Amino acid sequence: MVALELSAVAKTFTMHLQGGLRLAVLHGVTFAAEPGQCLALTGPSGAGKSSILKLIYGNYRCDAGAILIRSDGAVVDIASAAPRQILGVRQRALGYVTQFLRAVPRVSALDIVAEPLVMKAVPREAAAVCAATMLRRFNVPERLWSLPPATFSGGEQQRINLARGLLPEHPILLLDEPTASLDADNRAVVVDIVRERKRQGAAIVAIVHDDDVREAIADVCVDVTQFTAAA
Repeated sequence: MVALELSAVAKTFTMHLQGGLRLAVLHGVTFAAEPGQCLALTGPSGAGKSSILKLIYGNYRCDAGAILIRSDGAVVDIASAAPRQILGVRQRALGYVTQFLRAVPRVSALDIVAEPLVMKAVPREAAAVCAATMLRRFNVPERLWSLPPATFSGGEQQRINLARGLLPEHPILLLDEPTASLDADNRAVVVDIVRERKRQGAAIVAIVHDDDVREAIADVCVDVTQFTAAA
């Protein structure tokens, strides 16, 4: 059973500061990910890998094609879904992890990591216990947990973001360069968690520039250059 399927997806950006110039970026994007499988998007910078993840997550609207996501036994086409439907799919089935943290002033690192579970109606105390476990896995010192990450180093903020994004056990997981700038120990943590999610049946689509990490987690590689508008 396929968890995620893209069929003939196309995307064009309109450059409003350049007189409405339309820039074709992607066309014919077609692939599928099964439960327990990690699919890695490959290709040079600017090929459209991150754009594909944003299309799947619903941050971008595609111009053509279908993006089918299986959620609670039903299939939702993100390409044509209403915003409320997309938010529902994100809540139930779809996780998106990047290397960047949107720091929230005056909110502690522990609360930031626990928030996705609280949003899923997990009791706050139980969510905090799970968040603490994930923070330990990412080697975040306990003395930082009560502090807002806005003042943390870039590497510490990245680990907070990864802990937050990887804590919920989503059936479908999008990873956009999750190991960028991480040290070897924390790259290994990401690899271990991705392998755990695969064993639990998650379908994963990842962008990973580190060859060793890609080889460790990917079951299938998809070369995005075949879908770029210039291809």
